[in-house]
Amino acid sequence: MSAENPILADDGIRINALNGGAVSPTRSLSAPLSAEISAALQASPKGEVQVRSLDLSIPLLEKNDILAERNRGYFLGRGLLALNLVSSPGAGKTTLLERTLDEFGREVRCAVLVGDLETDNDGRRLNRPHASVAQITTGTVCHLDAGMIARGVEALDLTGAKVLFIENVGNLVCPASFDLGEQVRVVLLSTTEGEEKPLKYPPIFKSAHVVLLTKVDVADALGFNRQLALDNIRKIAPQAQIIEVSSRTGEGLAQWYDYLRARLPKS
Repeated sequence: MSAENPILADDGIRINALNGGAVSPTRSLSAPLSAEISAALQASPKGEVQVRSLDLSIPLLEKNDILAERNRGYFLGRGLLALNLVSSPGAGKTTLLERTLDEFGREVRCAVLVGDLETDNDGRRLNRPHASVAQITTGTVCHLDAGMIARGVEALDLTGAKVLFIENVGNLVCPASFDLGEQVRVVLLSTTEGEEKPLKYPPIFKSAHVVLLTKVDVADALGFNRQLALDNIRKIAPQAQIIEVSSRTGEGLAQWYDYLRARLPKS
């Protein structure tokens, strides 16, 4: 697949390996659904269609969980460590991955899937000769799901890759419900966000294997209460390992790389 020929799914999701201009999403009703709506309109004497509210969340998540298990099996079969990075927008996921690819990625071959609602800017920032990168543009969908990951992986060259980073859409709510098949979920909390995010968004923190406290180099200048933030993380996510990092100064990155090395699948 080339940048000029991105994968475009029927649901409007675009998957673009590395570079290339954004392609406008296409959306259309399926033929059966279109026929059903037309029949309902014709059957109504006033041209009205009765709408019923259905809870689709359970079957939607069940389907996602099945696909996530397939992804997990595929990653394990390839000897690939898959990490799902989630945070609010601006917490530093892309900056962390830039430095991780430039340092850890020179030692261990990595690949990256990047999710955003629009633009492939983050994918371009992460584009490196030694790392395969693909951008998933979700349109209006505020999270990645297991099906997107399965399709996105097809755009990657995983030859020799040992680590797959999945940079999820910036959102602390929806990604908590969607297992992507990762082995490790990484939640980033930036010092610029304040100390109370773990208390306000507990589901995402409760699902974390590791919490990265980012931008610690500016904590003092911001008046950030580090101890209070750590206490809040431990209160909500006692199972999670906490690593304090600064992608600008490099503080804590050695510990982050050690964490990755310790979880590489045995060859």
